[in-house]
This record gives sequence, C-alpha cells and structure tokens, in this order.
Amino acid sequence: MGSITFSNTEKWFGETPALRSFNLDVKDGEFLVLVGPSGCGKTTLLRLLAGLEDLSAGEIYINEKSVTNIPSKDRNIAMVFQNYALYPHMDVFGNMAFGLKLRKYSKKDIREMVHEAAEILRIESLLDRKPKELSGGQKQRVALGRAIVRKPDVFLFDEPLSNLDAKLRVQMRMEIKKLHRELGTTMVYVTHDQVEAMTLGDRIVIVNEGYIQQVGPPLELYHDPVNIFVAGFIGSPPMNFLNGKTSGDIFIGEDYSLDIGNLAKDSGLDGKDVVLGIRPENIHLKDDGIELSVLATEPLGNELILYLQIGRETITAKVREAESKSVRIGLDLERTFLFDPKTEERIL
Repeated sequence: MGSITFSNTEKWFGETPALRSFNLDVKDGEFLVLVGPSGCGKTTLLRLLAGLEDLSAGEIYINEKSVTNIPSKDRNIAMVFQNYALYPHMDVFGNMAFGLKLRKYSKKDIREMVHEAAEILRIESLLDRKPKELSGGQKQRVALGRAIVRKPDVFLFDEPLSNLDAKLRVQMRMEIKKLHRELGTTMVYVTHDQVEAMTLGDRIVIVNEGYIQQVGPPLELYHDPVNIFVAGFIGSPPMNFLNGKTSGDIFIGEDYSLDIGNLAKDSGLDGKDVVLGIRPENIHLKDDGIELSVLATEPLGNELILYLQIGRETITAKVREAESKSVRIGLDLERTFLFDPKTEERIL
C-alpha cells in the first residue's frame, strides 16, 4: 500500500520559498507525474517525500501515517535518480543487491530477489557486468532493478530519462509504464518534459514557482486548462497567445483582426481586453480566412509546422501541407480559449 498526502507542505531555503501551501492526495497504486519548469519545486517535493530534506511547515503522510519526522531509511521508499548512481566497482548483481545486504537479508533471499527483478527488466544476462560495460539504457534498467528489489511502498523518479537519447527515452517510457502495470506500486515521477508527463501519468500535477497550478488526467489538462501557464505548458508546439480586444464577432489585435464568431457575445466579453489562446493544431487553412505570411516551415513527415506573421507577432500552425509564401487561416472556434490578461485565468 502506498497512499500519500501532502498537507500544507512548505519548504523555504532561507528567505527563498521553494514550495508553498502544497496540498495533494496521491492514491495507492497511482502513477503521478510532477511537471513544471526548472526551479519550480518539483525535485524539492520529491526530496521532502524521500526524507532527504526537512519540511519548513506542514505534514507528509504515507499510508495515513505521518512520516514528517521519520528518517529516510525507515520510509520504505525507493528513489531512481537522473544520474543512475551505480557503484562503478560492483557488478550489476552487486549494485542491485547492495541495499538488501544492508538490511541483512540472507544470501538465498538476495539471490532470488535480484534474479526476480532482473527477469522483469530483462537484464539477467548483464548481472556479471560492471557499469562501465553498460549502455545508458542498460544502466537505467539496473537503477530501476535496484529500486524494485526493495519492494517499496512508493517509487520516486527524478527525471530518470533525461540523459538518454530521444529514441531510447521513448523505449524507456514504455518500459516504466509497463513496470507500473505489473507491480501496481505507487509511483511519483518528476520531469520537465511535458511529453513524458502526458504519456506516463494517470494524473499530472503542474507546478510553477512552488504552487500547484492544476491537477488532473493528461487530456483534461490539455483540453481544459485553468490558466495561461497550464495552457502554454501542455501541448507541443505550445499554444499561441494573442493580446487584443473583442468587438462583436471580431478579435482585434495590433494591425490585424480575426473572426471569433459568437465567442465574446455569448460570454458577456464584448468590448473587453482579452488574451486569445489557440493551439497550432486548431488553426486550419481556410479559403476566406485571414491571409498571413509564412516565415518558416518545419516538415515533420505527415505534418508541417508553419511559422506565421500576424501583425507584429508570430504564431505556429500545424497543417497537412502548404506550399506558398502566404496562407489563409481560420480558427477552430470550439477549441479557442479566452483568458483574462490581468489574472491570466481562463474566462472562456
């Protein structure tokens, strides 16, 4: 069992806040992903949960028992780091068995537990190799194996795939997802990569400047962001944002205007300053749409990303094909957002 509760958790480094008023419940067996920009407090939260940092305020509970003052070694948590942290002088078996030896398991139990974990990760043939003889992906599997053998209540992952190349990252993401299905253990995963967050998490927690911005399933955060930060952080390429004013069925920007139908009228925003948000995939080519210059293109095989000049700003659009130096575009109004320019909260 591995439920987790953060209750008014805070962490300050001197006068600098790292986490503020952090409240969150993690269900037993859930795969929770913490995502946000560098310095937002993700790794600090993981270290607080692991007992590697002391809280400044609040409580942390595991299985409804406060662990705030319990040493790290007694929390039954296993952590997988970005840099693998393997002992270079030990072979793979020794690295995976090290924690079990410290806990005084018998040689027979250690052998069985290590081989069981190695079988799950398909690294049985690597047990007698030293870390220097392993590839990056193999080292990451060994680091995972060292965590698995302990049979912890909670697995913690601190950007474990950031040192791998793009192809191997995709492969290891699937391996970790499969591992979660097989073990059913609670996993808390930290990343700054929103693609990792979207593909791995049962729920995603978006953090910025120490505060939770939004919590929810991946597609909920994509389709229903609560503010500009979340809307811009989830999605690749990121959402386009345009500043302007509504006037009837027109959005008026600097040196351009866009047809937004009844969006503003229906919501009482007519004549108001707003930020319009539209994802690149929700901009489409339209014969009678606004004509924009194509600044650059990025061919992705079956899709093309266009960089378009609109007034004095640049937006991106994801389309099937476009050959000319200018295109006419329209917006998918059912997937167009309006935000308050002062609070940055979504208002439509």
